[in-house]
Amino acid sequence: MNASERYKDSGWTAGDRLQIIAGPCAIEGEAVAMEIAEGVVEVCNALELPLIFKGSYRKANRSRLDSFTGIGDENALEILAKVGEYFSVPTTTDIHSADEAALASGYVDVLQIPAFLCRQTDLLVAAAQTGKVVNIKKGQFLSPEAMQHAVVKVEESGNPRVWLTERGTMLGYQDMVVDMRGFPVMARMAPVIADITHSLQQPNQTSGVTGGRPELIATIGKAAVASGANGVFIETHPRPAEALSDGANMLALDQLKDLLTQLKRVHAAVQVD
Repeated sequence: MNASERYKDSGWTAGDRLQIIAGPCAIEGEAVAMEIAEGVVEVCNALELPLIFKGSYRKANRSRLDSFTGIGDENALEILAKVGEYFSVPTTTDIHSADEAALASGYVDVLQIPAFLCRQTDLLVAAAQTGKVVNIKKGQFLSPEAMQHAVVKVEESGNPRVWLTERGTMLGYQDMVVDMRGFPVMARMAPVIADITHSLQQPNQTSGVTGGRPELIATIGKAAVASGANGVFIETHPRPAEALSDGANMLALDQLKDLLTQLKRVHAAVQVD
């Protein structure tokens, strides 16, 4: 059974192709968002890979009070909508409370539930009630098997359009690990995405600024796709050192084509009829 048949009610439109979700960590402004979108769209079009453009309109989970949180909710959401319309691509952003679901759903196609909030029932129900695809990131503290409860909350709220994203599990206090066994487990519940940039974070640094291992993005990506991931989530920026959020674990935009070329080959190699 191919992916399009297995996930026919889930809002999954990539079929047997590798779904790409990519963009900046946060919407920093219109110019840089359009620059990133142009680069990502060009690469995905060249490789014939389906794209969803990602950008957070607000960063609610910050270590320090002086960390960048956004340029204003409606301003950032309008930029996301402009990207989607100009480049004719679907878009996604994360939401943090139940009242944000209705607001964000007016601008984007997929609502993302942050990993730390994946058990928040009111948030999942509100997201489900918008009718949008709900992409739930697996909590860093949960087993893959436990995500069935989050999926059921969305489905029993009347919305079968639900996906899951693996973004790593806490290893000690300042590192993450990806358990590749989780992909086939979660793929039985819903389409499953591998977040191959956040999975390489090194959180809880004493400086209050999250570290990362971006040199391992391709390694994690190839392993995840070979293990059954239906798509990959990548935060990218033309100048990661200048990014206002999560620059330490981002992929440089000029490296995206080479990475996706590799991942497309791995995905093709592991497909079965």
